[in-house]
Amino acid sequence: MTMQQRKDCQFKSECGRCYHNKMSTSDVSLPVLDENEKKIVNEFCHLLEKSKQLFNGLRDLPQYGHKQWQSYFGRTFDVYTKLWKFQQQHRQILDSKYGLKRWQIGEVASKIGQLYYHYYLRTSETNYLNESFNFYSAIRQRGYYSRASKEERPDLMVKKLRFYARFILVCLLLKKMKLVKDLERDLGKQIDDYTSTYQPEDQSEWKTVLSEIREFEDLKYSELTLDMFRMLQTLEREPQEDLSNQIYDASPAPGRPPYENGDRNNRRENPHKYLLYKPTYSQLNTFLASGFKELPPTGIILLYISADGSPSSMKHGDDPAYDLGGVVTNARREGEEIIRTKKLGHLKEVHCLHPGDLYPYTRKPLFVIVDSDNSSSFQNIPNLFGQPVVCLLSPERAPPTMQDKHRRGNLFTMFLHDPLMAFCYVCNIYEVPVDLWDKCTGIIDKFMSEASKLFSRSKKLDNMYIQFIGDDFLRLLMLRFVFCYIVLILHRGFKGPNFYPTCSPLLPTDEILEHPVLYKVVLDLSTLVDNRTLFAEPGEGDLHGAT
Repeated sequence: MTMQQRKDCQFKSECGRCYHNKMSTSDVSLPVLDENEKKIVNEFCHLLEKSKQLFNGLRDLPQYGHKQWQSYFGRTFDVYTKLWKFQQQHRQILDSKYGLKRWQIGEVASKIGQLYYHYYLRTSETNYLNESFNFYSAIRQRGYYSRASKEERPDLMVKKLRFYARFILVCLLLKKMKLVKDLERDLGKQIDDYTSTYQPEDQSEWKTVLSEIREFEDLKYSELTLDMFRMLQTLEREPQEDLSNQIYDASPAPGRPPYENGDRNNRRENPHKYLLYKPTYSQLNTFLASGFKELPPTGIILLYISADGSPSSMKHGDDPAYDLGGVVTNARREGEEIIRTKKLGHLKEVHCLHPGDLYPYTRKPLFVIVDSDNSSSFQNIPNLFGQPVVCLLSPERAPPTMQDKHRRGNLFTMFLHDPLMAFCYVCNIYEVPVDLWDKCTGIIDKFMSEASKLFSRSKKLDNMYIQFIGDDFLRLLMLRFVFCYIVLILHRGFKGPNFYPTCSPLLPTDEILEHPVLYKVVLDLSTLVDNRTLFAEPGEGDLHGAT
């Protein structure tokens, strides 16, 4: 075979074929290609191989630091754009001469969907979720994987199952809940088909995935806990609908990300976020340091923590930075037996985040939300560098009647995400007619409007809140915190300071937290949902303040 013949065959391992016309007698069954057809097939194989190499390289990129990954994503987008357009332009030749199958087209489209999803995770731009949804929806509507079970390849069936799992996650983030239910049913059927045909070792794992989807309100899904999901939604504006979302055979090609085409003026900015599931201390510190480094001059670090507490064994500590305990970010113990010595004595939790760990980051504006049974340990983070520092802290206890419902997500986060849903939750209301829901929403809006006025008029409001209140997202979180506080302090089932949220610095009690106008709005809401008896009148009993 000549050098040119070898060159023509260089993609044999990828494509499963050799497209030189003059081959050995064992290859007589292969189609005969002219020079133009060989060129097209080889170019397709080249783009396919290059796209896979770039896509696989994404997993090795750090999840933090724009400079480290942005240019790589740009190159990957470019190659997939060329690949997708190329297979559209030469579909007839690729079908007849290369034997291109629909599942292979689906695999390329699925990779593009994943590419957009991961770019969304790194930029927090929800429009990329729409792009990801477009490709996933096209895969399903065109049935690219419909004949996967006929191929007698278990790996291909796994690709199909993974496609469904990823599509469901994108739909969850876009709040397309009806479609989630449809996809859940489809995935269940596909899992049954896969396990009954191949009896694979990963059968139980796929059953677990399906169980997590069906019980998402009680469990995590794909390293996304319900609390993380709710806070993620809270910190994002509604995604813009893509007017060009029409599914037809000529699929939309993956467009370049905004940093490539300069079209930043037409985008609505969302805060850039890092999502960490059970991070080690070193991982958390690395991401915090990266966020600190990348923060623009007018930026703010928002740290949301949902974790079990790690209280200190000391009743009184000399150093509130570390003596009061903190929260456990990861329960894994590293080398415990090695470092546990008589000299060390009591071993502290390795992956416990202490308030003192955040002190270096108070060099820039810092807004902290802690939802934990040891949230009070973060109550006294000092203002060491003159920058604003605000902490919103969850209640540390829940009434006995609410403790068995903890698996539905933390109550404090629920209030910050959807105040009306949280209000109904503490009132044991699980179904609300649409017209009543709309009326209740109006009352919630009235509360937020009145509370906002009180913030602007307050003469005792700490200057740190004033420096944050201009941000839309942080102002909303402050207002919802006040709603949560007033609802719980009036609710007869929540008795004592440990049952109420706290904040640092303290909000003025008379001007905001216990203002009669806000009390009245909450009581009006309880009357509307016919649960007035659950709430005490202002002045009745012992209503505890924020202290």
